[in-house]
Amino acid sequence: MAKSKYEYVRNFETSDKLLPSTWLVVRIDGQGFTKFTKLHEFKKPNDIRALNLMNQAAKTVMESMDEIVLGYGQSDEYSFVFSKDAKAYERRAGKITTLLVSRFTSAYVFYWTEFFPDTPLKVPPAFDSRVVMYPSDRILRDYLCWRQVDCHINNLYNTCFWTLVNKGRLSQKDAEKRLSGTLSKDKNELLFGEFGVNYNDELDIFKKGSVLIRNKELIDVIDPNGQVTKRTKVVVCILHCDIIKDAFWNKHPEIIRGRPTGTERRQMRKEQREIELAAEKECATETQPQ
Repeated sequence: MAKSKYEYVRNFETSDKLLPSTWLVVRIDGQGFTKFTKLHEFKKPNDIRALNLMNQAAKTVMESMDEIVLGYGQSDEYSFVFSKDAKAYERRAGKITTLLVSRFTSAYVFYWTEFFPDTPLKVPPAFDSRVVMYPSDRILRDYLCWRQVDCHINNLYNTCFWTLVNKGRLSQKDAEKRLSGTLSKDKNELLFGEFGVNYNDELDIFKKGSVLIRNKELIDVIDPNGQVTKRTKVVVCILHCDIIKDAFWNKHPEIIRGRPTGTERRQMRKEQREIELAAEKECATETQPQ
């Protein structure tokens, strides 16, 4: 930036650097989505098109910001977890939140017609964002548990509410009264006893939300001589699974483990190359003439 006599105005800017060695979680949330979903005639209680669009927008964000280690989404919200040692934008809160939410929103608009080909976008969608620092692995996991439990509670309620409205022919006000004070057990009994709906048969994307992680896949690469070799590519995968129990975290320890050391990276590359060579050998065996 060129120096001038007006440069003193920069002294009014405040630092918004986030604490080091803490998990950073950016949560985005749809603004005015009750009206937005009604205007665009989203299906109730869940519109799979809308959830897949949210996932695509989240995937676009995660592919563009490689220090995000996990994403979790449900309804019109998404949480993105940055590793403890993330250095993105010098850990400046304003930069991280604004760039993330703007990229998410632009991707939501960009991919709209792919998921809603027969529904023109009538008003621009908007999302807000905030960033929170979590000091320990346990608190980070508790945060994600909170969001997944919230997904289950909200989805069970909404499934009952819209079943009463759509199948039970109750008004929305009467459906709300019917569900007032009910527990999860009551809602499950209502669905099955009155409408033959087994809540356990609902799609996991509705009950558990969506989990985005990075995974390694083997891909075919053709060298200049036309020889096909195997190489590893890191891709963003979308899961619909339980992240409350330990099984998920035991299966994906790299999320909590953080950035590997130089020695660990070399060992990981060695192991991955062995996997690639084994896959190449297997592929060559399969293509040999009998």
